[in-house]
Amino acid sequence: MEKSKVAVLKTEPETVIEDYKRLMRLAEYQKFLKKGKTIILKDNISWHFPYPGANTTPWQLEGVIRCLREDGYDDIVCVQNKTVVTNAYKGERLNKYVNIFKKYDIPVLYNFKQEDMTWVKYEPKAKMQVLDKVFPKGIMVPDYFFDKNIIHLPTMKCHIYTTTTGAMKNAFGGLLNTRRHYTHSVIHKTLVDLLAIQKEIHSGIFAVTDGTVAGNGPGPRTMKPVIADYILASGDQVAIDAIASKIMGFNPMEIDYIRLGDEAGLGNGRPENIEVAGGDISGVNLGFEVGDNGASRVGDIMWFGPLKRLQWLFFHTPLVYIFVFGSAFYHDLYWYPLKGKKIVRDYQNNTKWGKLFMSYE
Repeated sequence: MEKSKVAVLKTEPETVIEDYKRLMRLAEYQKFLKKGKTIILKDNISWHFPYPGANTTPWQLEGVIRCLREDGYDDIVCVQNKTVVTNAYKGERLNKYVNIFKKYDIPVLYNFKQEDMTWVKYEPKAKMQVLDKVFPKGIMVPDYFFDKNIIHLPTMKCHIYTTTTGAMKNAFGGLLNTRRHYTHSVIHKTLVDLLAIQKEIHSGIFAVTDGTVAGNGPGPRTMKPVIADYILASGDQVAIDAIASKIMGFNPMEIDYIRLGDEAGLGNGRPENIEVAGGDISGVNLGFEVGDNGASRVGDIMWFGPLKRLQWLFFHTPLVYIFVFGSAFYHDLYWYPLKGKKIVRDYQNNTKWGKLFMSYE
């Protein structure tokens, strides 16, 4: 496989919109997105609260839209998904996307609303690593996704189950339905299968990662925000996740989903096979560590520990609602009020990116 290109820039609030446009063009994004095809913006709402580092930033969303519009891509929509702990409508509002959608006339569709799209059985051409076993009755995907371009808009952050999360993990919400939790014990191979499916059904794939405020610690929600000032873009989903992981301080090929994606020929995960354009990151290491929180400790026991063999009982039956309630209680009613609110308040009042966020009122 030939080398992949990942564009990386340092940015500041005063120039970030123009920098996003420069970033996308530096990554030669038009080579990956077919003209005349609808572009799906798949943002990342890991938490409906406006927690720094967890969600697509408004400047990331606006910068990408501005670039697309300037370059003649007019057919743009945003697709949201539903998770057990995140309310998409609340997330759009609190993270300040709604006015951006209105300003640029971007329709928003929801993959959990039947009037917006229907879930259909799909038989992948590629050999699946796990999805055909996890869903033996058939892999279901949204019919709306076929023959359309997609741009993933993740943030640069850690994840309790996948070490880091980015472009490849961003497909997890949009392309799998509410039973996606069946795959948690085989999450790395699942992400590789999803990328293989994306390459079959989409007319083009691109990713733009925001690392202006990155997430260190037990993500994708309860992290320590770190102002890093980086933005990344690439048409190679494996490569952009590899470079983001390297910036965070991890060895990309020691992260299973990146290594497996590389081995499957779906992209380049080895840094030596990736051209970094725009900035020198050879000496960058943010020193991130994943760590644990209350949710990850339970998950480690249920998904990967001594109770793994009983996960069908806990997660494939109505008993799953006990864990749904537990996760919602821990994140929304315990951690956020006691710890998260102060972090958000300090971020919004005392940091350059927090002040830019508040300007999106």
